[in-house]
Amino acid sequence: MAKRKREIQLKFRVTPEEQALIHQKMEQYGTENMAAYLRKMAIDGYVVRLDLPELRELVSLLRRSSNNLNQLTRRVHETGRFYDADLEDLRQNYDQLWEAARHVLTGLSRIK
Repeated sequence: MAKRKREIQLKFRVTPEEQALIHQKMEQYGTENMAAYLRKMAIDGYVVRLDLPELRELVSLLRRSSNNLNQLTRRVHETGRFYDADLEDLRQNYDQLWEAARHVLTGLSRIK
């Protein structure tokens, strides 16, 4: 028998659900050869782990801006007035929000 090109065998276990997902992705990829597919994914595939503190900061800024806008809206409905300082504070919050969004989008655009 001819010497194998690939001598080392790797084994791992999966759940039935994971197996179904693997078969589904193989079908999308257009292959029936599981060994070739898994080898290709293990070597050339990549895992994206999005643990972006910037994204958490963006969500926090969004919450604060939303709360500030709601408070301002309630005050305007109750008193019929708004103050320039309130609008300026709101504008600054939105500027911070947009800056954070640009930062996150720039980081995401670097992922390849």
